[in-house]
Amino acid sequence: MENITNIFREKKLKLTPQRIAVYKYLLSSKQHPSAETIYKALQRDFPTMSLATVYKALKTLVDVELIQELNVGEGNFRYDANTNPHPHIQCLKCARVDDIDGIDFKELNVKIKPYTDYDVICNQVYFYGICKDCQKEQSN
Repeated sequence: MENITNIFREKKLKLTPQRIAVYKYLLSSKQHPSAETIYKALQRDFPTMSLATVYKALKTLVDVELIQELNVGEGNFRYDANTNPHPHIQCLKCARVDDIDGIDFKELNVKIKPYTDYDVICNQVYFYGICKDCQKEQSN
């Protein structure tokens, strides 16, 4: 938590209890939740916090690079506190999103150079499939 305090101080941003709560929730979750999921999870401890406040907190946390925003193509964003470059996989049945560890696609940025005149800065790689739980459900 010292990291968030230093970053907000350095950027001259106000570190509110709501921003801290959203960040702590993301740090404690591997689920890649949506803003709505975070809002519902924090509702008990922050009954006056609005969904708009959650969205604003998420935007700020993305802007200061403490979290990353994932667009897995379902019409809304998911969020991940793991900001190290890594691919994600989404279940096409239940929409669960998981990290894929141990694979690094940074070399793609160099490999595509001959094919574009862009200065490639980063990439995000998504895979889609059926998770283990949904596979079990299908076989029953």
